[in-house]
Amino acid sequence: MSLFDMRLSDIHNRLNNKELSVTELVDASFARIAATDAKIGAFLNLNEAGARKEAAALDAQLAAGGERGLLFGVPAGIKDNIVTEGLRTTCASRFLENYDPIYDAAVVTKLRAAQSITMGKLNMDEFAMGGSNENSAFHPVHNPWDLDRVPGGSSGGSAAAVASGQVYFTLGSDTGGSIRQPAAYCGVVGLKPTYGLVSRYGLVAFASSLDQIGPITKNVEDSAYVLQAIAGHDERDTTSANVNIPDYVSALTGDVKGLRIGVPKEYLGAGIDPTVKERVLEALKVFESMGAVWEEVSLPHTEYAVATYYLLASSEASSNLARFDGVRYGVRAEDPANLLDLYRKSRSEGFGAEVKRRIMLGTYALSSGYYDAYYKKAQQVRTLIKRDFDQVFEKYDLIIGPTAPTPAFKLGEQVGDPLTMYLNDICTIPVSLAGVPAISIPCGLANGLPVGMQIIGKPFDESTVLRAAHAFEGQTGFHNLRPALS
Repeated sequence: MSLFDMRLSDIHNRLNNKELSVTELVDASFARIAATDAKIGAFLNLNEAGARKEAAALDAQLAAGGERGLLFGVPAGIKDNIVTEGLRTTCASRFLENYDPIYDAAVVTKLRAAQSITMGKLNMDEFAMGGSNENSAFHPVHNPWDLDRVPGGSSGGSAAAVASGQVYFTLGSDTGGSIRQPAAYCGVVGLKPTYGLVSRYGLVAFASSLDQIGPITKNVEDSAYVLQAIAGHDERDTTSANVNIPDYVSALTGDVKGLRIGVPKEYLGAGIDPTVKERVLEALKVFESMGAVWEEVSLPHTEYAVATYYLLASSEASSNLARFDGVRYGVRAEDPANLLDLYRKSRSEGFGAEVKRRIMLGTYALSSGYYDAYYKKAQQVRTLIKRDFDQVFEKYDLIIGPTAPTPAFKLGEQVGDPLTMYLNDICTIPVSLAGVPAISIPCGLANGLPVGMQIIGKPFDESTVLRAAHAFEGQTGFHNLRPALS
């Protein structure tokens, strides 16, 4: 068994008993990366010298005794749109290929306080725009379950690194499903917290009203530990919520008796692969056997969610990415004729095709004469979608459905068809627009590929989401399935 298949408490016990050192954990992580990443492509940059220095310091602390952090000594990977002081952060874009941040994101500071070790930065779709990780400017990521298939996106590197046992956990970011969908494709656990629960300070903005950072782990207990470490109010993020942070780990009681679950008919209808639907219905029977009850419900504005999302997210992207103009950040075109030519050439050379597509779509939606017809209308529909969730949560504790309509598809299969690619997020986008928490956990296989189930909760009720997910894990064990990756 890999060290990274062990529970966090077991690793800490072995560290306490001097049966294991932090340096050995870090060595094991780098050895696994060296053995597998040529096939997977999860990492863009490694922090080898920094990680080994941190490991030596933690081993010295271990020998001296005293208090230790919640995530003491465990190797972690960070998505490459989360800034790390002195460690290159590219957003998988040529535009930032030479960018070395001068500060840490709030979540990175919190992970340092919890004493995990940053092993490196993880591949992603450029500026988090994509659902297959084929939009990285450097190289695609391959799914550890089938190297000819995508790992999902945009946090594909984060999910693939956990699934292949390269690191103990990773951080991803989720705007329309970018943690949950790759977690589903790679057979791991991905949590998108409530909007505002985790600080966005230091996350390179894509769509500021939707972006959220969350953990990707092998099991729900580890997800609770990592969320405990990174959640909390931050004055530097104006959308950060000042709420009490409960003890997420103690919520994992295994008891779901009496929980009321709503199952949207829109999430199990047209476009959902029959095998995926079958796995989710089997999972609902497991919840029934544990004493929960479920009923079919409706989220009637779901059909408008994808169009709404791409208008709003692209509009926010066109504004957020205006700062990348060749003057202050990254790529600067050579020999421009004037300032406007510098902007045009730098952005043409620095951005990839998908980023340009979304900037143009968003700029059009925000332009004079079209704002009311597109952007304002999309905001109004977003309110209706959120109201759908509010009404269901008046009667139910949780909502359950598939995370993605199909298992992972093949590399290159959809890259020339953006609309089909966008529809892969049809089950995750409404949740992002509503700002509520959701977790994707493995619920079985379809033709040998992982299927993810999405458990959605009320705002700031991550405890119930985690409790239900943990109870399901305890009954089924699907989270213990591993890809046959040599």
